[in-house]
Amino acid sequence: MAQDIAPSQPNLWPYILPTVLVLGGVTLYPIATVLWMSLHDWTWGGDSIFSDVKNYRLLWLKGSFLIALLNTVTFAISAVLVELVLGMILALAANRVTRGAGLFRVLMILPLMVSGIAVSLVWKVLLDPTFGVINAALGAIGLPEPNWLGSTTAAMPSLVMVETWWQTGFVFIILAAALKSLPEEPFEAARLEGANGWQMFRYLTLPMLRPVIVTVVVFRLIDTLKVFDLVFGLTGGGPLRATEAVQTLTYQTAFKFSNFGEAAAIVVIFSALIFAICAAYGALDRRTGGAE
Repeated sequence: MAQDIAPSQPNLWPYILPTVLVLGGVTLYPIATVLWMSLHDWTWGGDSIFSDVKNYRLLWLKGSFLIALLNTVTFAISAVLVELVLGMILALAANRVTRGAGLFRVLMILPLMVSGIAVSLVWKVLLDPTFGVINAALGAIGLPEPNWLGSTTAAMPSLVMVETWWQTGFVFIILAAALKSLPEEPFEAARLEGANGWQMFRYLTLPMLRPVIVTVVVFRLIDTLKVFDLVFGLTGGGPLRATEAVQTLTYQTAFKFSNFGEAAAIVVIFSALIFAICAAYGALDRRTGGAE
C-alpha cells in the first residue's frame, strides 16, 4: 500500500543567514565596543588606557549617576501611571461616544506627531515664569504663578505634565482599540444579572484588558526611562540636578567632559536595567500565556 510521503521542508538558512549575520553584526559590535570603552580611560583625541572597573566605581562614588537614575525612575513611573489612568478614562469615554468619536481620536493622537524637541521648546515658552501664557492665565484669576522649570520642587512634576500631554494619546489609542475588540456577551450577561458600571469595569473590562495594559505599561516604561529630549530642552537637568536623567548625564559626561569611558559605563548599567525589564516582561508574558 502506497504511503503518503510528507513533503520535505525547504532549507531556509541560505536565505536568512545573511540577514542574521548583518543584524548580529550591527547589534553585537556596538555592544562590544561600549563594553570595551567602559573598561578604559579614554578621552577624545587621547590614548585609551585599560582601567578595569574604575569607571564603575567612580559612578558609585560620585553619586551623580544614582541621582540621575533615581530621577529617571521617578519620572518614568509617575508619567506612566498618569498616562495609564488618563488614557483609560479617555478610552472608556470614547468607547461610549457615538458621534464625534473619530474627531476625538484624531485630536488625541495629534501630539504624537510632534518631535520631542519641538514639544520642549513650545512648553518652555508656555511655562516661562515671566512671559508664559500659563502663568499669565493663573495670575489673571488670582492663582499663584509657580516657577515651573526653575524650582526644585516643581521641575519634575512639570516634566511629567509635559510628557503626559505628549504621550497619553499613545496609551489612549491602544486601549480604545482594545476596548472595541472586547466581546459583548459577558457584558450583556452582567447587565441581566444587575451589575453596575463599576462592577463590569472591575470584573470584566480590566481582566480582559490585562495583557494589553501590561504591554502598554512595559513599552511606555522603557520609552520614558530613555527620556532625553524633554529634559534636555526644558531644564537641561536642573535646577540643582533635580531633573537630571541618565541620558542627559551620559551626554554631558561624554561630550561636555570628554570622559567617554565613564559615559560608556553609564550606558552599560542602564542597558542592563532595560534588559532586565524586557526579560521580566517576557517571563510574565510566558506565564500569562501558559495560564491561559
